[in-house]
Order: sequence, then C-alpha cells, then structure tokens
Amino acid sequence: MEGTRPLGGMEDLTPFSTPDTVDSRVGTLEFRDGAPADATAALLYDHLDFLHGVEAFLGSLRVASLAAVRRGFLAAGVEDGEFMLFPELMDSSSLFLTANCDTIYFWGFIDLGRGPVVVEVPALRAPSGILGTIDDMWFRWVTDVGLPGPDRGEGGRYLLVGPDYEGPLPDSGYHVFHCRTRRATLIGRAFMIDNDPAIPVQVIREGIKVHPYVPGAYGTAVASFLSGNAPLGAAQPAPETVFVEASGMPVNTLFPNDFGYWELVHEALQQDPPDAGDPELLGLLASVGIANGEPFAPDARMRKILEDAVEVGNATARTITFAARPEEGFAYYPDSQWQSALFVGGYEFLDPPPAITAQGPVPSVSNGARKLDSATNFFYMATGITPAMCMRLTGIGSQYIFAMRDSQGEFMDGSRSYRLTLPPDIPESRFWSLLLYDNQTRSMLRTDQQFPRVGSQSGTIQSNADGSTDIYFGPTAPAGMESNWLQTVPGKGWWTILRLYNPLEPFFEKTWQPSEIQPI
Repeated sequence: MEGTRPLGGMEDLTPFSTPDTVDSRVGTLEFRDGAPADATAALLYDHLDFLHGVEAFLGSLRVASLAAVRRGFLAAGVEDGEFMLFPELMDSSSLFLTANCDTIYFWGFIDLGRGPVVVEVPALRAPSGILGTIDDMWFRWVTDVGLPGPDRGEGGRYLLVGPDYEGPLPDSGYHVFHCRTRRATLIGRAFMIDNDPAIPVQVIREGIKVHPYVPGAYGTAVASFLSGNAPLGAAQPAPETVFVEASGMPVNTLFPNDFGYWELVHEALQQDPPDAGDPELLGLLASVGIANGEPFAPDARMRKILEDAVEVGNATARTITFAARPEEGFAYYPDSQWQSALFVGGYEFLDPPPAITAQGPVPSVSNGARKLDSATNFFYMATGITPAMCMRLTGIGSQYIFAMRDSQGEFMDGSRSYRLTLPPDIPESRFWSLLLYDNQTRSMLRTDQQFPRVGSQSGTIQSNADGSTDIYFGPTAPAGMESNWLQTVPGKGWWTILRLYNPLEPFFEKTWQPSEIQPI
C-alpha cells in the first residue's frame, strides 16, 4: 500500500534493543523480546527497592539526626519549651555529634503546633556573646539569634510561626520567621568571660524566655484593631523558663544504624504536615513504605532490604565523611588533609559562600546542582546549620576545618603519637581550639581528660620562640609539654577539628595554614 514502509526496510535497532540475556552487576537478566522474565522482574524490583533505601537513608540523615536529638532530650527529662543547659560546659560523657567544650550550650525544642511562639533572647555583649541558630526539624535554617542574628547581640523578641497558623501577626516589635515544621530547635552557644562561664550562664537563665504569642497584644497597634485587621489582646506574663543542667550528664543524641533508623524517620514524618518535607526525599521514603499519615509495616522481604540499605547507607555516609574523594573538593588547602565540606556548597549545599569585597558580597557562580555528598558529609558528623558556619566574613561567626588523616594519608591511630604545628598569628579575634573526636560516635573522645581540647582559652598553652605552637596527640604526654597535649586511646581511631572563633582574613585568603598532623 502506498505510503507504508515494508518491514524489511527498517533500520538496524540493535543499539536501542535489550538482548534476551544481560550479564549485569546484579546477576543475569533474562528477557523475551524486551519483556522481562518473572525472576528478572523480581530481582530488579529488589534491587530498585534497595537503591531507593540507600538514597533515602543518605537523604534523611538530617531528619533522623534531629529526631534523635529530641528523643535524647525527652529521655533526659527535657520537654519542648525547656532547655538543656551546660553551665560547666559539655564534656565527653555526652554523645553529641561534634559538639564542643569551649562554649556554654543551651539547646531546646519549641512546639509551634498550637500557635506562634515568642522566644526572647537577652543581650549578651563583649567579651561574651551568643551564637545562636534556629533550625526546623529538617535541619533547615530559619534564622540566627545573638551576634549573627538580627538582634546583633543586643537581644530581641523572635516570633516563630508554624505551618498551620493563619491568624494575625504583629505590626512590629518582633523578628518574625516562618517555619515549615511544627517544631523548631534553638541551638545556642555563649562565650565564657576569662574562661569563666558564670556570668553568661546567669544571663541565659534570666533572659531566655519562651511563651505563646498573644494576637493583638504587644506589637499590634490599636489602629490595626480598629481597622479590623487584628483582635485587641492583653499581654500575659512569660512563665519561668525551665533549664535542665546537663554538664556531666550522659545524654545520647545519636541516630541508630539499624532498622530502628527507619522507625525514627517514620515517627518524625508523622509530626508535620505532608508538605513540610522536600518532595524528592518524601518520594524516596514513600517508595520504601515511609509516608505521612500511613503506617510503616514492611513485610519480611522489604524489612530485609531496608536492613541491608541501612548497613550500606551508613557505610557509605561514613566513607564520604572519613575518606572523601579528592574530586569532592572538600580539601581546604591544596594537597592537604585539612577539609571543610561546607565551602563547596554553602549552608544550603547549593553554592559556595559569596566572596566578600570592598563593594560588598559577590555571589558565587552557580551550576544549580545540590552538592549531595557535601550534605551527607556534614549531617553524618555535625548538627545545626547556619550561614554563620560558612561565610568569608571576618570578625564574626566561627569557622571549622577538620582532619581525619595524618601527613602520610593514614587514619589517626590512638596508639601512636603525633605533632601538629600552628604557625604564628593564628587568625582569630576571639579564640581558637582543637578538639578530639571518636571515629565511631563522632562525639568527643572519652579519655582521662574530661575536656578533650586545647586552645587559647586554656591559658597554659606554650608557644615556640618564633610564635608558632606545637600540639601533641598520643596516649602519653611528651615531657614538659603536658599543657599542649591531647590524650588518645590505644586501639581507638580519632580525628580533630580546628575551630577559629571570629576568624581573620589570613584564614580565608589561606595565607595562614596549619601543618599536617605528623606521626612522631
């Protein structure tokens, strides 16, 4: 028939066809003219569910991590609206991902499910100050408080509005921020004064307030009531804030690495409206049976797949954290073991932080891609996210670089001794410190030293004649250098973070660089 093409005239479709037998990394796959055999389909669905499980594990680390922190707080008797306070600093008795023992922590969860909540933050001025961050329950940044926040250390009222609230808001008088989840977390750190936490602790106790917002009261003009835009409310006295002292208390905030991980994530998803999460990750979780408003009841096949996915996902996250490939770009200095995963994608894991010039900040060139391995690296070993942790602005905030390997590229061995040299003029305008962490828990290393850190706050650091500083690591202290020594544990791996509070230009210009960690 005219206009038809004879079968014999078709071009060769071999490059576009699937052969009847395919030898793949998951086994031999069989097809009949492109249609999968039943056994092949079952094998591939098992593999697909496993792939989704691994990706869901990596993507939900931030959700599981914060849910685990809140679970640990509840177990320690800290309810929503209350704060865990470390008046004598945090030490290695608690399990917190890369927490420090340099600053005074106060940390709490705020319930927004019953309406907006006011958080009052006190003024805490130099030589102290507060570095605070409010994140939602997906560890997405909401705002900073204190020195990097809109109150800039002068104190202020923050009004947090949850996803369910549709009522009136004040005309002024508050720093208003909207949160996509029904809870938020406030992570606060205050600086000691002359190595003494007493005054900042008192200011925190007396000045941190959490109470419901009263529509139409403070912040709402009478004119707004008269125009019908708001009710006329009366301010209520703020209740006394509950602080649970946790210095020396064994608190566990780590997420599990077994099937309980999925149960924790499922529980977390039920706390918020469906659109509180990122659709792509919610889709991955739904594909393995975890969804908002639905029970989590995997059959035996799916449970085994999810158990395997946790094992591989955890091993993958650990590898991205401890053995990052050079092409990830985490190295802070060329050919160095000192790293920072945040500088490749910033606090949103999208773009590097902007350059700071005399004309103001200059945004980096974006390729639009989420830096997934940077996010995995960060959330597997750390908690809390804020632009203040990743910015090239001097004299404010804090910057961290970490080292998992020594100068020879080997992981640090608690049985061996090492030396690190910090060149003169360490680029900080507040203080610097080095802390040791346990490879397994990513929390402070437990040794005979209650506080596994040395730094400029120690008051006993010895410097060399040229102004440089040698720091020693090992199971025993070198004679005469006990004040510059951090203890390690034979048979246990460790790593370290160098913290610079209020960093200076040589750090960002990379004209100042610590030595590699040298085995002795």
